[in-house]
Amino acid sequence: MLAAIAATLLTTGAAFAQEPIRVGAINPYSGPVALYGDEVARGYQLAIDEANAKGGVLGRKIELVRGDASNPQQGIAAVEKLSADKVDVFIGTYISAVSNAASDAALRYSKIYWDTNALAADLTARGLPNFVRSGPYAANFAEVSVNAAKDLLGPAIGKPIKGLKVWIESEDSIYGTSIAKQQKELLEKEGATVVGLGAHNFRAADLTDSVLRAKGTAPDIWINTGYVPDGNLLLRTMREQGFKPAAILLVGTGDTYETLESLGAEYLEGITVVGYPRPDQTEAYGPGAAAYLAAYKKKYERDPIAPQSMAAFVGAKILFKSLQAAGSAKYDTVRDAADKLDEPVGTYETGFGVKFNDKMQNTRAMPVGAQWQDGKMVTVFPAAAVPVGGKLVALTRK
Repeated sequence: MLAAIAATLLTTGAAFAQEPIRVGAINPYSGPVALYGDEVARGYQLAIDEANAKGGVLGRKIELVRGDASNPQQGIAAVEKLSADKVDVFIGTYISAVSNAASDAALRYSKIYWDTNALAADLTARGLPNFVRSGPYAANFAEVSVNAAKDLLGPAIGKPIKGLKVWIESEDSIYGTSIAKQQKELLEKEGATVVGLGAHNFRAADLTDSVLRAKGTAPDIWINTGYVPDGNLLLRTMREQGFKPAAILLVGTGDTYETLESLGAEYLEGITVVGYPRPDQTEAYGPGAAAYLAAYKKKYERDPIAPQSMAAFVGAKILFKSLQAAGSAKYDTVRDAADKLDEPVGTYETGFGVKFNDKMQNTRAMPVGAQWQDGKMVTVFPAAAVPVGGKLVALTRK
């Protein structure tokens, strides 16, 4: 009898040990930006495939469980549902407002919320004890966009940063406005003239007023931070209204096939984008980027839909490393393990390193600048990331 009980306990223990680590991925999988929520999840799945091929984490396989959320209320509901389904950790998120609400809800269930893609500064500024962000954030995107305006676009149009006229546009949530605010501060510090600061809802059906207000100031550079639907609508409206600033700089958007299909290669030629690192960058800058691209193509039988997937892939890898070091999925131990990581810039496929500050924001993760050239995106900034033969082409468009 005792032998039978012992055998049963051993069998049960072995089965328990084989239960997967369930990762709840909170993203929009329906609605206007579902394509990009799905793309972020593709990056997670590739990281899971890689980890599982090496035996998983803590001796357990990893399983991705999706939680659909396009707005804050849905983010809370998704966390509640997945918590009931016994997920171990949460990861996300394409929309900052969703991350804000979902991470707070995750704390009520004592779960880590590991963010790879949301950008709003407030997410880490809150000091939420279960929140970690492995990718870049608003300040990084603001810094790189201002540096691109100063060092790349200004010289290309023959104007120094001092006195350069810039219109700053953004979508009106905590994502866009936090970047726009910092862009204004940094540009004015450099001596540029910010001729206007506009904000719009990314779900808007008509953005003519936003375009006409900017057109009336005759800026040298027009900058927009937003999502794909509003970014595409703004560009189409600019074309219709004959608004042709010397340079257009898109931030966090505008570098996907959906934009190419919406505007066409001829119109997009020369437009620059500050976004997540791309697989075309040099291997010295992002070691393994080419292998990531090959793995993506093999699994999904196409090129990446957007660069967010590679940042998600890298973020998930850093999460798994932290879980392994923590020895459990308890949010405080995972956070402590992440806090001890110290990896130099250039460690990961995106060019990221890892070193978290006291708010658990990774300080070694930066976006890059890219440009539409002949219907393709080419990395053009910083110099270390630019592929062989890559360079900035003329900014003028027909």
